[in-house]
Amino acid sequence: MDFFFYPSSVAVFGSFKEGAIAYEILRNIVEGGFDGKIVPVNPKGGTVEVAGRTFKISGKLEKPVDTAIIAIPSKFVPSLIDEIGPLIKGAVVISAGFSEVGNEELERELVEKARKHGVRVIGPNCAGIFGVHGKFFGSFEVRVNPGGLALITQSGAFGGAALAMGNDEGIGFSAFVSYGNASDLNESDFLEYFADDSNTKVIALYIEGVKNGRRFLSALRYASEKKPVIILKAGKSASGAKAAASHTGSLAGSYEIYCAAFKQAGAIEVEEMEELFDAAKAFEMYPRAGKRVAVITNSGGPGVLATDKLERLGIEIAKLSDETVEELRSFLPPQCSVRNPIDLIADADYERYKRTIEVVCKDKNVDSLLVICVPPIFIPSEEIARAVVNAECGKPIVVNFMAGELVRDGVELLEGHGIKNFPTPERAARALKWLSLR
Repeated sequence: MDFFFYPSSVAVFGSFKEGAIAYEILRNIVEGGFDGKIVPVNPKGGTVEVAGRTFKISGKLEKPVDTAIIAIPSKFVPSLIDEIGPLIKGAVVISAGFSEVGNEELERELVEKARKHGVRVIGPNCAGIFGVHGKFFGSFEVRVNPGGLALITQSGAFGGAALAMGNDEGIGFSAFVSYGNASDLNESDFLEYFADDSNTKVIALYIEGVKNGRRFLSALRYASEKKPVIILKAGKSASGAKAAASHTGSLAGSYEIYCAAFKQAGAIEVEEMEELFDAAKAFEMYPRAGKRVAVITNSGGPGVLATDKLERLGIEIAKLSDETVEELRSFLPPQCSVRNPIDLIADADYERYKRTIEVVCKDKNVDSLLVICVPPIFIPSEEIARAVVNAECGKPIVVNFMAGELVRDGVELLEGHGIKNFPTPERAARALKWLSLR
């Protein structure tokens, strides 16, 4: 499926009036820096100006391209696929009005025409795709930064919200695919593809239901053996299952069956969007972490909150060795707590954080570290961030810098060095939980 996510040429079909879906997709492709061939197509012809470039609109597709993105009225889609089938490898059908509104026959016709020409289809009723490392933004959703997360979603609107939220959370993406009605390619195909994609470190999947449970389980197991797969399942309740059926025409099925399948395949299920991103951020940084955690903080309250959450999640609060405790006592002020959690007190500076991290990291009883910083106004957060970055430690470090404006510069410094921030102690604790499941 490289022709979808790393294409060398693309044709966009639809209206190129400003604000129309095809126009917005074309604009995203151009502004995103795609350096392949771009062909806008509309029977009316003319020209379109996008991001300072003027394109001639072709009346029809005349030369081969890797992928076609189609945003035209649904009733015309099958005949268009039949017409351009010999010239394309894949089609992304944005158009709605198929099985999700009871029009199964039109969807069957679309698939028949595509199979006749050996064309693979994403959609219909979808929001498009991104191949971020190929600088290909074939969707009307917000563009994202390059990174390791591949997001597969049945819902286009969820995907758009998730991309925007991912930008706010500092997450980098390798790919995005909204597959809608899954008339041809579905979640199983994308799981297998991204499992083998070298730019993808972690896969996140939003599903409402699947059409072939056995195939899905096989694909999920295959992907989970290669990299973390995080799943957010919608349609768990009876009412949610009915809503899913009307949304994408899928059968949500028994949640208990899905839950068992996720566990059997080794996937990680989360309950809400926030958790999905926390897990994705954690796995972008580290492949896994052990269950024995040391908490280092300059504020007792957040340290206690983190400790409580870790224990509730089944994570062990590491028992520091006597040697570690003695070494910490040798340089920390006497009012500091040197038992886990380690409280460096409010005036903890660069040297106190850095040295503490390095000493604790050497302890054989510690698998990973949770470092909390609530900076007083007289110590810049970037000073503590630099201590985390510079500390010599080969074990996973998860950080919670709080709160808001006070830590903005520190968080930016951390993210510039590939360290993601978790804005609350509980979210940082949960990140360590996800890492311990691998």
